[in-house]
Amino acid sequence: MTASTTDPTPDQVTDPMPGPCTALVACDLDRTLIYSAAALSLTVPDERAPRLLCVEVYQAKPLSYLTEAAAALLAELARHAVFVPATTRTREQYRRVHLPGPPPAYAICANGGHLLVDGESDPDWHARVRRALEAESASLEEVRARMLAGADPDWLLKERVAEDLFAYLVVDRDRLPDGWVKELEEWAEPRGWTVSLQGRKVYAVPRPLTKSAAVAEIVRRTGARDVLAAGDSLLDADLLLAADTAWRPGHGELADLGWTAPHVTALPERGVAAGERVLREMLMHTRGR
Repeated sequence: MTASTTDPTPDQVTDPMPGPCTALVACDLDRTLIYSAAALSLTVPDERAPRLLCVEVYQAKPLSYLTEAAAALLAELARHAVFVPATTRTREQYRRVHLPGPPPAYAICANGGHLLVDGESDPDWHARVRRALEAESASLEEVRARMLAGADPDWLLKERVAEDLFAYLVVDRDRLPDGWVKELEEWAEPRGWTVSLQGRKVYAVPRPLTKSAAVAEIVRRTGARDVLAAGDSLLDADLLLAADTAWRPGHGELADLGWTAPHVTALPERGVAAGERVLREMLMHTRGR
């Protein structure tokens, strides 16, 4: 695995766990592994639709699903590799998700801003991330102000700051002007920020804030010799590039752009079927080793 430029040095993080493992699997959650009802993309008749397992409830309503077959694959995969959820979700949002199998020993939240170890944020890692953001990116306040200054109440539904690390807007995609995201991206790039449109959300994320940097730290701690990854959005591109073997679904930003790399497999499946296929491919790979 290729180390990120924001990887911490050994004296800046806690000691690694003893004993090497063989494989580490880092998987994005939303629209890669788990899916809202609107994102399921079921194309078969109802009587042939796969059985679904709800893995997230929000405000007393079911929110996210995977297929029952995917649930079984995930539980089996966790017996063959270190499984690491790698999400842009905040810690609070992540803790609403209850995946099959034992709780992951490691999880990545806030796009790498928090490295959870047995469910708790590693303070040394978070401090390292904060130092990198201060040194390499414009302030959150400046970027947030620019986003809101260019937004129109006609299409802006909500504005949020996540973990005091990055910002995003919830928008009406049908009314979002053509070129608005591109204009914001061009403004943010020289200031050390990345802009990404995912579903109804426009994210602005500091460039040093990456999932790949957090995965590299977990590799250092576990001694993993093979890194697998999957993701669907531009915010996952660094993670896929840093892995030894990776997959992307047939939907999402990366698919829309035709993005790929020699070690990245572009799957044809879309929606919840893609999540099942990703897990099947990962399990076959780890068993093959």
